[in-house]
Amino acid sequence: MKIRLMDQSSRFQKHLEALKKTEVMPYDKQQLTEKSSSIGIEGFSTLDSLNTDSFFRYEIFPKHILNGYPQWIAEQRMIQPGDTIVQQATLPPFPVFSQKIIFGVRIKEVFREEKRIGFSYETLKGHVEKGISYFLIEESAGHIVFSIHTFSKPGNILSKLAGPLFSNPYQNYCTRKALHFVKLKLEQSK
Repeated sequence: MKIRLMDQSSRFQKHLEALKKTEVMPYDKQQLTEKSSSIGIEGFSTLDSLNTDSFFRYEIFPKHILNGYPQWIAEQRMIQPGDTIVQQATLPPFPVFSQKIIFGVRIKEVFREEKRIGFSYETLKGHVEKGISYFLIEESAGHIVFSIHTFSKPGNILSKLAGPLFSNPYQNYCTRKALHFVKLKLEQSK
């Protein structure tokens, strides 16, 4: 984790090269807190009617909350297991007068099934959280649902201490914003 006062977007490639060498934080899924949130995508009844390009470009969070730079975008190819994503979280979520926290995640699985698409990623050493997150778009009974399913706990002593008062509410806020952001992107892709 690196903390900066200035936006690091112009340095994402440098951060990506460093994070590609960083190991995944070890975790035991049984000892992590499980959370799941979902939202319906209106106007579509089948997965194949959706344009999921923005989803697979990792346009999951509004940039003022979390800006990501995926390895597969840098290398101009499709997402695959083992890819690294640079994440720049903005705290508080304002473009100015905020800290930019840089950390990374690594793609564990990519799902491309008839009724389910998405990916999972694990946090890299130095991340504020330890664990795995799933981002899934699923078709069920003529409805499309986007879900974020996480298994996590604080990744360091600071986030453990701040968790109950700051980290947990902020994580819930970010999840709600991501759900609505992806919903809007997908519904506008008609």
